[in-house]
Amino acid sequence: MTTRTLILLRHSKAETPGDFDDYDRALAPRGVADAEAAGVWLADERLHPDLVICSPAKRTRQTWQNAAIALSSGPDPRPAPEVHYEESLYLGRGGEVFDLLRAVSDTIRTVLVIGHNPTMSEVSALLVPDEQYTGTVVEMRTSGLAVHSGDQPWSQAEPGAMRLTRSHTARG
Repeated sequence: MTTRTLILLRHSKAETPGDFDDYDRALAPRGVADAEAAGVWLADERLHPDLVICSPAKRTRQTWQNAAIALSSGPDPRPAPEVHYEESLYLGRGGEVFDLLRAVSDTIRTVLVIGHNPTMSEVSALLVPDEQYTGTVVEMRTSGLAVHSGDQPWSQAEPGAMRLTRSHTARG
């Protein structure tokens, strides 16, 4: 039986909305530092994704870019993972995330999904099995990470299927 690991990362702190489109909001300076801190935490925890599924919004792409640099500089560097930018992660909800996970090859052991709230918090809460659920919903803050694991193939990704094993809010 192969253990599958899912890492959910809410994008880092973005600029205050202005006169430009929300899709094009960049990371704030604090967000850049926090994304780097997320990558350092992933490296320290030896959580190296085989696949990254990322919203194509500017702030999520920048979160991945900064986290990836820090992750690759960690104590156990690995080859860069394959990255898919999925439009459905920008405005989609939990159902779209589960659909994306069900399409992942079972040869992939660790997936990192980088997206937005409320979706990232919703998916994390939905994944928790009934016996682990305490009734408390944790809202993922910017640069928040939730690590889930399970033994089922990705094609069977569904609510209640993956235990929450770790969570962390990265701050630079």
